[in-house]
Amino acid sequence: MPELPEVETTRRGISPWLVGRQFGQLRIRNGRLRWPVPEHLPTTLAGLYITSVERRAKYLLIHTDKGALLLHLGMSGSLRLCSPETPLKTHDHLIWSISGTPTQELRFHDPRRFGCCLWLTENPAEHALLKSLGPEPLSPDFNDEHLFRLSRGKTTPIKSFLMDNHVVVGVGNIYANEALFQVGIHPLRPAGRISAERYRQLSAAVRSILAAAITQGGTTLRDFVNGNGEPGYFQQTLAVYGRAGLPCTTCQRPLKEVRVNARSTVYCGFCQR
Repeated sequence: MPELPEVETTRRGISPWLVGRQFGQLRIRNGRLRWPVPEHLPTTLAGLYITSVERRAKYLLIHTDKGALLLHLGMSGSLRLCSPETPLKTHDHLIWSISGTPTQELRFHDPRRFGCCLWLTENPAEHALLKSLGPEPLSPDFNDEHLFRLSRGKTTPIKSFLMDNHVVVGVGNIYANEALFQVGIHPLRPAGRISAERYRQLSAAVRSILAAAITQGGTTLRDFVNGNGEPGYFQQTLAVYGRAGLPCTTCQRPLKEVRVNARSTVYCGFCQR
């Protein structure tokens, strides 16, 4: 699944080509995504000026002077700029032409159709999908005090706690594995039994790992490509995720793997306590 760094990489890639321009034609090849694509969108969007492209958690918001498109890439989706002459792929479900960029069009690709494309006229922060989300991990609102306060009395494994979007958004499976390894915290340790000092280390690790992943264009394990159709390269620096049974980069002992909330969790039984 595209995580926060992949979505932010996409935002940065498409934003310069969209902001200040107008939506042209929208072709809906298959509107049966997680929720049906509104049938009125081709008419509603035509001619609207794009004012900004924002990310909230793993959602993209393309703002116009009349409302905003809310997009989610689902399990295997991508949003990329293509030449109109580029052959369409089977799962290119939505195609936007953009005024002023005759050699580029924006294509929403989603093989599993778990993504979404919705139209918002209300304040996006009040939408049901966004209103209860926690702080952004790279914002000042996310820090060790926030984690420590919410964790008190929690018996939830720290990995599950860290991936709870009500606690903090966008710390997906890959990056939770990496952050916990970096600070030596066992993924099954109860969140309420972690000290304030270790939360200071953990919050810093989350920020640094996500920032590094964004710089390297995200992590491409299977399907993700950025706004220009290119893969991300952060997977080349992964210390634990996808490395079960291989030597720990610190102690050389074999890494272990368990399932936490049905998600693959790789850790070092010696280095992580």
